Amino acid sequence: MSEKNPIRVFVTHNFQESDDYLRVFEFLESMERFFYLNCSKPENMPGTGGLDAIKEELIAQIKECEAVIVLATQYMENDDLTKFQMDVAEANEKPLIAIRPFGGIAETPQELVARAKEHLEWTERDIVDALKRQARL
Repeated sequence: MSEKNPIRVFVTHNFQESDDYLRVFEFLESMERFFYLNCSKPENMPGTGGLDAIKEELIAQIKECEAVIVLATQYMENDDLTKFQMDVAEANEKPLIAIRPFGGIAETPQELVARAKEHLEWTERDIVDALKRQARL
């Protein structure tokens, strides 16, 4: 991993930048000499085509990454779309890294924990180390 070869990361989203979504990138930016490329593009919400277009956009984003960070809060808010993103990641052999709800407000759903390669607290070092381990197997 270097500036010329950043880790490509996808963070689950529902085509909006939630607080936890933005927090992931704040944490990644705070780590010196850690280079990543954000493959998730919540701003790319398809204007037409309905659910099929949404799924196709998510598939395209996930195929570009090396690892997927699954936000437990997003899973609890929209488990269908989050499960779809997890299914796409697994079908494309992209490892899942789950992050607990921020601030200990709730427990991570057990199904999410069971599917993830790693289940993390909100610490910069843990997130970066998990990305290094999972993305560059």
